[in-house]
Amino acid sequence: MLQLIVQIAVDAISLGSLLALTALGIGLIFGIMRLINFAHGDFIMLGAYALIVPSAADAAMMFIGVWPAPILVISVIAILIVVALASERIAFRPLRTADPSILLITSFALSFFFQNLVLMVYSGRPKGVPLWPDLVKPIYLGPIRVPELHIITVCVTLALLVLLVLFLKKTTIGVQMRAASEDFRMAQLLGVRGNRVIAAAFAISGLLAAVVSLLFVSQTGTLSFKMGVPLVLFAFVATVVGGMGSLVGAVLGGFVVGVSSIVFQAILPMEMRMNDDAWVFALVLLILLVRPGGLVSVKALQERV
Repeated sequence: MLQLIVQIAVDAISLGSLLALTALGIGLIFGIMRLINFAHGDFIMLGAYALIVPSAADAAMMFIGVWPAPILVISVIAILIVVALASERIAFRPLRTADPSILLITSFALSFFFQNLVLMVYSGRPKGVPLWPDLVKPIYLGPIRVPELHIITVCVTLALLVLLVLFLKKTTIGVQMRAASEDFRMAQLLGVRGNRVIAAAFAISGLLAAVVSLLFVSQTGTLSFKMGVPLVLFAFVATVVGGMGSLVGAVLGGFVVGVSSIVFQAILPMEMRMNDDAWVFALVLLILLVRPGGLVSVKALQERV
C-alpha cells in the first residue's frame, strides 16, 4: 500500500510540475498585459517539432542523437524565445491598446496560425520521438520504483521557480515587471519602459514553454500539432483556480489540477476512469464556489494601458 501511495504521489507531483510551469507562463503574461495567451500551448508544440527535420516524414532524421543534450536544450530554448518575442512584436504590440477581447481573439488566431503552419510543413500525422529514452528507467528506493524522468521534472521545476523568484526580486527588470503587474500605468509614469518589460515577460514565457516541451516529449514520446491544446487548457484552469494575476497562485493551481487528476485516476473505479476529467473540473468548481477569486487573493486588477 505504501509503495502504491508513493508511486501515485510521484506521478501526481510530476504532472503538477508540468502544469505549474505552463500556468506560470500564462500567468506571467496575464499579470502584465491582462492577456490570456492561448497560443502559449502552441509555443510548446513548436518546441517539440523543432526536434525533428521537416523533410523526415517518418521522423527518422532527427536532431536527437545527433546533437549533444545541452546544445539541443539551448537550441529549443533559443527558438521559442525568438518565437515568443516575434509573436509579441508582430501580433500583440500593435493591438496593445485595443479592447482585451481583441487581444484574446488575436491569441486564438496566432494559435491556429501555428497549428496550420506545422500541418503544412510536417503534415498532421503523429510522429514518434524517442527523446532521451534512458530517462524513463526507474530508480529503486527500496521497494519503491520511481522513474528517473519524474525526479528530473520535479527538480527542474523547483530550480526554475527559485531562479524566477530571484530574477523578479533581485534584478532591475524583474522589479519593473512586478511593478507593471501591480499597476502598468503608474509604472510607466515612474519611468518603466513598457515595451521592454512586456518583451521580457514573453521571453521568459518562451523559456518556460521550451522546458515544458522537452519534458513533455520525454514523457510521451509523440508529437502532434494539437499537443499543446490540452496542456494550455488545463494550465488556464489552474491559473483561474490559483488566482488570476498571481504567479504563486498559478503554480499552486497547476499542482492542484495535476495532483487531483492523477489521484482521481488512481482512486476511481475502472469504469469511471474514462471520465476522470469531469471529477477534476468538479473539484475546480467546488474550489471556485468557496473562493471565487482563486486560492491566492490578489489586489483588484488594474486596467492596462
